[in-house]
Amino acid sequence: MSGPGDIARRAAQAVAGFTSTRSKGPDAMFGGPDGPTHLVRAQAARIETADGQWLLDWTMALGAVALGYAHPRVQEAAARAVRDGAVGPLPHVLEVEVAERLCAVYPGAEQARFLKTGAEAVQAAVRIARVATRRERVVHAGYHGWLDGPTVGAGVPRGTERRWTAVPFDDIPALEAAVAGAEPPAAIVLEPVIERAPAMAWLEAARRLASESGAVLVFDEIKTAFRLAAGGAAQRYGVHPDLAVLGKALANGFPLAAVVGRADLMARVRETWISSTLATEFVALAAARAVLDVWSETDVAGHLARAGGLMRDALDGWAEPRPWTVCGVPEMWFLRFGDDARERRFLLDCARRGVLLKRGAYNFPSLAHDRPEVEETVRVIREALLEATP
Repeated sequence: MSGPGDIARRAAQAVAGFTSTRSKGPDAMFGGPDGPTHLVRAQAARIETADGQWLLDWTMALGAVALGYAHPRVQEAAARAVRDGAVGPLPHVLEVEVAERLCAVYPGAEQARFLKTGAEAVQAAVRIARVATRRERVVHAGYHGWLDGPTVGAGVPRGTERRWTAVPFDDIPALEAAVAGAEPPAAIVLEPVIERAPAMAWLEAARRLASESGAVLVFDEIKTAFRLAAGGAAQRYGVHPDLAVLGKALANGFPLAAVVGRADLMARVRETWISSTLATEFVALAAARAVLDVWSETDVAGHLARAGGLMRDALDGWAEPRPWTVCGVPEMWFLRFGDDARERRFLLDCARRGVLLKRGAYNFPSLAHDRPEVEETVRVIREALLEATP
């Protein structure tokens, strides 16, 4: 096996931008080089790095894992699907079963359509909304993947951003003004949780404005479904969208995303083109069925809330002065530092001491995190905080 320095050097030479998942690169994780760059395995709540160090991980693959890495039920289901061939010329029967079960757990969902990534799923939902409304503009709040539209910048055609109107999270007047623009929207696309729980009035306003304007209300539940609840924010808060996009923890790290929603809207897929060769490979579908089984038998949401609550309580209770503000909800928490250099020293020292936290983004408890993992993390944070103090 290559050493950690060698693999980082080779990555810099062979992989454009160092890694294909930008949010996993050293700059995104730690704010610069020097931290661990690659892993060789992941198990429960821990990863083994290229240099053989085991780290207690709170990033959970950017939220893609809620049951813990290599969960036995999920791994066994995926392994059986691999032995059965993984993919074929016809859709596997699992596509039907998983679609039925998603519709049973997500409020208001009557049909599902599968893809591989959250970005694709958002674009599919928007295309469905555009076909249904014969409109083009989208009003949105949050991050919805890297594809043209919600993302602007180099390489994105000029004018694309005019079809996407961004509004601040939880800002009802801004949402009302955006929806009332000269061109009525095809869709209102919202991440229901962004750094804090939403005000009920915000979600209710989105539902009302979509209904009044004839727009399709889409919840981007890539992070929140199978985390806040199996049915995500719609289940927790009781406000139901017309369409929703699911992903990440849906298959506990296997690549699967879905658009779910009302049958009359979902039927519009026949009027446009939404198709992907590997949308129906059945390893990820088998993993998703296993995830659904675990959720039906175990209070996963309750466990995530408890584990995250323990961690948040410990951080919130830290004696003043402390260098961070604790943000997010228990199932998706993060530390906001006022000093970037101190944050970087802190995160690197946590990693050296055996705990992996992410810079400026959510940390996610999993079914593999419990009180011992919280206590271990608190001990490491205490030591790292003293180390990071100027």
